[in-house]
Parts: sequence; C-alpha cells; structure tokens
Amino acid sequence: MLTTTAAAGLAFPFIIRAALPKAKIASTRVISLRPNHYHGWPTLARRKNGELLLVCSGGRESHVCPFGQVELMRSGDGGDTWSFPRVLLDSPIDDRDAGVLETAKGSLLVTTFTSNAYDEYYLKKGVQKKWSAEKRARWLGAHHRVPAAARNAELGNWMIRSTDGGVTWSPRYDSLVNSPHGPVNLKDGRVLYGGKNLWNEFRNEKTWIGVCESKDDGQSWRRLAVIPTRKGDDAKNYHELHAVEAADGTLIAHIRNHNKKHHRETLQSESRDGGKTWTEPHSIGVWGLPAHLLQLKDGRLLMTYGYRRKPFGNQARVSADHGKTWSEPITLSADSPGGDLGYPSTVQLDNGSLVTVWYEKLAKSTNAVLRQAQWDLA
Repeated sequence: MLTTTAAAGLAFPFIIRAALPKAKIASTRVISLRPNHYHGWPTLARRKNGELLLVCSGGRESHVCPFGQVELMRSGDGGDTWSFPRVLLDSPIDDRDAGVLETAKGSLLVTTFTSNAYDEYYLKKGVQKKWSAEKRARWLGAHHRVPAAARNAELGNWMIRSTDGGVTWSPRYDSLVNSPHGPVNLKDGRVLYGGKNLWNEFRNEKTWIGVCESKDDGQSWRRLAVIPTRKGDDAKNYHELHAVEAADGTLIAHIRNHNKKHHRETLQSESRDGGKTWTEPHSIGVWGLPAHLLQLKDGRLLMTYGYRRKPFGNQARVSADHGKTWSEPITLSADSPGGDLGYPSTVQLDNGSLVTVWYEKLAKSTNAVLRQAQWDLA
C-alpha cells in the first residue's frame, strides 16, 4: 500500500521510484587552486551571460577551524578553467557554507554564516596543549583577533550583494536564516530563501525552519512562513534546507533531518500557494545530505547530494512529476576514502550538459579540495 501525506490540499507519496535516467560522466577533476588550504561547502551559479560563479569556504586549515573565508571563483568557459579565488568575506571567526545567486534583475547575492564552533571543539577542551608550538600560536592568534564578547557578536546569518557583476560588494547584512546553497528566484520576481534561524539563542527566538522572501532584489528579507515539524520531530534537528520552484509552480523544499526517525535522510515539504503554507515534511527515501535542487531546461527537477556511506561519494536523482516521485540514484562519484565530502551543487549549460561541484577530502591529504564533474543526462 502506498502511504501519503496530505496538508493544504496536497497529497504526495512517501517513497516511490521512477526509472533511472541515463547519465554519462564526461570528466571529474580537482578545480581548487590553493592546495595548502582546506575548501568546503561550495555553491555554483550560472549567470545570464553564461559565466559560472563558484563560492566556497576557503582559506581553511580543517573542517572546523578559525580561518574560514568566503571565496569566489569565476569561469567563462563552462567550467573548463577557473579564476584564482577572490576573498569576499573574512570575519574574525569562521566564515562557513557559501551560497550564490544571480537575481532576475542581475544582482548577485552571496550568503554565509559565521561560527565559533572551533572554540567548543578544541580550545575549550584544551586540545591545543598537545599541538606543536607553531599550530598553537596560529590558532590562538586567530582566536584572539577580537575579545570574547566581540566573537559572540560576530555570530550570524549573512548576505552580501553586488549590482556590478561582483566587482564591488555591499557590507554584510542579516539574511534572517541560513542554508548552504542560499536563496532561489521565483517566477513572480520574488527571491525565496529556505533555511534555519541559526544562533536563535542570541536573538531570543525559538528554533524554526522555513522560508523568507525578498521583494526588493535581495536588499531586505522578511519571514514568510514556518515549515511545520513532523509529528515526533524536534525542529532543532532539521538543518540545511534548499528550495526550488517546479515547472507547475509547486515549491519544493528539502531538509537535512537529524531526528531519530529517518536520521540523516532528506525530508521534503511542498507549497502550492507561493510559500505561505507548507506540508508536513515527509521522507522521500533518499539517504544523503544536504540536497541542492535545480529545475532543468526540460522542466524536470534535479537533486544532488553527498553520500556518506560506502561507497563514499555524491549522487543525483531526477523528478519528472514536479517532486512527487524521484528516480533511483545516479552516481556522480564513488571513490572517496571517507565521509568528509559532499554539498554538491549543479548548473546546466546552454547545450544541456551539467556541471556539478562538491568538496572532498582526498586520500592521504590533510586538506579538502573542490572537485567538479561535467556530465550529461538523457
């Protein structure tokens, strides 16, 4: 028997599989250009003029550290070559997951969030006492760039904006929520940002996940709706949303779930009223995290996500019915030595081919790199 969930007049199946589309991986290669640094959590965007933009958290020493910066790379040839990264943001604490979007009006929006998790993971536990003098001096020097009170004041969900193609950028401002791959454009001209209100304890807010909207080209944001919590779940265990508008107008949001039920699976919620109300999140039978969503030129939806089980790598699935069902997985990569990888995002080129970029810690390496696949989907 097929189990369904219904809310706001919608009914979507929990788990049903479409046929596996044919896919061909043309090439896979490392594209990051700073081999002495760890790179994490990238996002790709394709501009109207065909240029590809790639942002990530670079300048790093490890998965958790005080050195993270938001970096931008450019490609004018569909990902064949990339520019050396430009640092867009470098706060006194860790600048992490970066998203990027070109709005319908041509503005560029870049998102990130700041974190002092390295303090909780390492410094407060005294781990640095076991480090070499050089590493200890480096980390503590970065940590003490500003006093403790100022470090807490740096925590936030941030956005910067450019109206000249990324030559100059605004100061950072509050985006209300964060998610790894940032906001998306809607057909009606709004920009929609599905995410989580990180650092709510500093805002005197309860934890919530949902969507914010901008009606002024990303300059300001307001909370549009909270996505309901599935019965038995705690919203604190929902993370890293991404949303997309399907060809029929349905809004689809994917959620990284860390509740006991369907732990580390992707949950899905839908809206048919422009984001004002959302269905209760439900399983789509995809173990992987987090998802990036893209509407393809033929109207199908593509989701790409990291797969942190053997064989470690990245996968994709396709929906031909506006998110009601998803195909069996397409393997984009399956050759990683471990689970420090993922967060893939994808763009489609004029010729229909696809470019996907993710981060990955390779074998016998202390740093993670950015890897890119160029591929085709039938």
